[in-house]
Amino acid sequence: MSRVEVSIMGQSLVLSSPDGEEEALREAAQRVDNAMCRIRDAGKVKARERIAILASLNLVFEMMNAKTSASTEPMAAADTPVGPIDEAALKELLARLDDALHEDDSLI
Repeated sequence: MSRVEVSIMGQSLVLSSPDGEEEALREAAQRVDNAMCRIRDAGKVKARERIAILASLNLVFEMMNAKTSASTEPMAAADTPVGPIDEAALKELLARLDDALHEDDSLI
């Protein structure tokens, strides 16, 4: 195991990584950072916990859509990177999550 330092929303984190997987971990952290910063910069959500939850849901949503798309397109590669975010789908997801979380401002 090796240690990898990453930064997510300006916070430095030191993570353990299996040997040889350091770059993949850095790339994953960068995707999480990008997703969280987009949500933060949109201005509607301020709490880090909510931003993290929304970002993780968005990333999983993208991966599920990519997997579904890949399974319906025989020529698609299994490890095709997720494409650009569908802004309309993201806004809809954010609205649904805001409605669901409206009554509970403190998730933890």
